[in-house]
Amino acid sequence: MKVIGFAGFSGAGKTTLVEGLIPALRLMGLRVSVVKHAHHRFDIDHPGKDTFRHREAGAFEIVVASDKRLALLREFEKSVQLSVHQLIAELYDGVDWVLVEGFKDSDLQKLEVWRESSQKPARYMDDDFIVAIATDSPDKLPLPTLRPVLDLNNATEVAEWLVASGDRFDYQPDNYA
Repeated sequence: MKVIGFAGFSGAGKTTLVEGLIPALRLMGLRVSVVKHAHHRFDIDHPGKDTFRHREAGAFEIVVASDKRLALLREFEKSVQLSVHQLIAELYDGVDWVLVEGFKDSDLQKLEVWRESSQKPARYMDDDFIVAIATDSPDKLPLPTLRPVLDLNNATEVAEWLVASGDRFDYQPDNYA
């Protein structure tokens, strides 16, 4: 599998770019998974549903599956900070691309999403893991860079760059052990 992170401040357009990349990569015949970091509590089941009732009863894990979908719910007894690599290890190994959103300080190769209008600083000058920048204002980048600068509003262009540069994103879990 190939793995690329998306770094940037809130509101820069990371989710919108990832949302556009998924169909662009799928049109190329590629299977895509997403790892997303949440800074807050979230739920994917609802009161009254069987999975909710099982979780409320104290189950550590619940797997719910149909002929079209599988979900694993895991309740931690105490707060746990999983690394991006632990989360990637949970994914199906037959995926072609993993798009990682929200682990901006990780040691994964990343594409920075930056908008001058956000008035937030760019990160590429201080993060050696940023390998490219997607922006809507390339002429406003704070410092010149030799990294590729891609059009934030053109997911197809970004997908084509990812695929053309694909070998550099091969994920080797042993490199992160």
